[in-house]
Amino acid sequence: MSRAKIVIVGGGFSGVECARYLERHLRPEEAFVQLVTPDAGLLYLPLLPQVASGVLNPRSISVSLRRVLRRTEVVPGRGVGVHPETRQLVVRRPAGVETALEFDHLILVPGSITRVLDVPGLEEHGFGMKTLPEAMYLRDHVLRQLDVAAVRGDEDEDRERLNFVTIGAGYAGVETTAVLNKLTRAAARRYFPRAESEMVRWHLVTRSDRMMPELGHQLGEETKRILAERGIELIQGASAKEITAHGVQLTNGRFIPSRTVLWTTGAVPSPLASHLGAATEKGRIVTAADLTVPGLPGVWACGDAAAVPDLTEEPGAVCAPTAQHAMRQGRHLGKNLVATLRGARPGPYRHPDLGLVVDLGGKDAVARPLKVGLHGAPAQFVTRGYHLMALRTLVARARVAFDWTAHGLGGDDFLRIGDGDFGPRTIEEFEHTDHYLSAEDVPKVLQTLAEQGSGGQ
Repeated sequence: MSRAKIVIVGGGFSGVECARYLERHLRPEEAFVQLVTPDAGLLYLPLLPQVASGVLNPRSISVSLRRVLRRTEVVPGRGVGVHPETRQLVVRRPAGVETALEFDHLILVPGSITRVLDVPGLEEHGFGMKTLPEAMYLRDHVLRQLDVAAVRGDEDEDRERLNFVTIGAGYAGVETTAVLNKLTRAAARRYFPRAESEMVRWHLVTRSDRMMPELGHQLGEETKRILAERGIELIQGASAKEITAHGVQLTNGRFIPSRTVLWTTGAVPSPLASHLGAATEKGRIVTAADLTVPGLPGVWACGDAAAVPDLTEEPGAVCAPTAQHAMRQGRHLGKNLVATLRGARPGPYRHPDLGLVVDLGGKDAVARPLKVGLHGAPAQFVTRGYHLMALRTLVARARVAFDWTAHGLGGDDFLRIGDGDFGPRTIEEFEHTDHYLSAEDVPKVLQTLAEQGSGGQ
């Protein structure tokens, strides 16, 4: 029997967990595994706001794939097109050169990107919070506003620079706003006497009348109370109508002067999900309960880009696109693929949600582990304990624990490293959403590669 060629698209939670399982349970002669990813590190997204606030070092939440994977070939590049009929994946290398990879089994776990709506000015002036460069750029930009306001003295311009607006009150929006509000107020009080601390204002805008409904009413109200005590203004029943270089016009008619509009209204699946011709639900690939893609033999999907049936809920429900499900689905997909290669029958994915945790910075957090509502220090203990256990290596856990300890003892030095000094960067540029091929272009590119003799690698 010839060994199977397995190609995994995506180096996030699902892809890495799947590759690790395959390495542990398949012999080298059974399969050759490739993992296609534009980055050489596994980014732990739930802790990204703490990088933006300076609590954690960027290296602490990005684990080297070469430290985690031993036999999997890591292919630097981005999967930009799939042709299921010829079983080929188009990969765009870092230098911009395209090549084709053949596969017997394709595991699509490309993750998600920021959901960008048709809001005038969003592409030019909005800030995202989905990648490590975006978090570092946002931190630099925010601190730069304090630096400039401390010396300019023009009240109208200072107010623009010291007003910060977050559109979207999901987990990323709430956590990022909470920790950056804490950072900017502390910096203004301590180091920027002219940037009056009372002028630093964070505004959290949401269409909903509830705060993170998955946490339940009581914890949602507790979160509102904590944010209000910190001086964060919650604006409900509104969203952005237009974003300019000098502020944001809301749908309720209010205009907030600002140079910083953070866009965290959710995520959408990677554009790669649309290339299969498979059924989709809100852009996510519809899979069977065993994580196979119906009608496409040898194609599997899970994680943020897949609508996986949630067998622990009522019929028709799909699993939420969370890190918790992504890691478990990746392992289960690996288990099912091993079973398939050995002639056994794959089993359905079934895991209950263990709960949610939200770190609000300092001693504040809210959590709902196993449907038990917690807030304050107990919630913070559970929250940070969960994050430590979810990190993939002992080195990563040690780095994060050290950073938390060092920050708790010494505080923040409010240091900028210059990322925000070289002009604006758009969400599209950070997340490379313009790199994907259209479904119609994939066959043309594959034909060109075949003529050049660079396909089938």
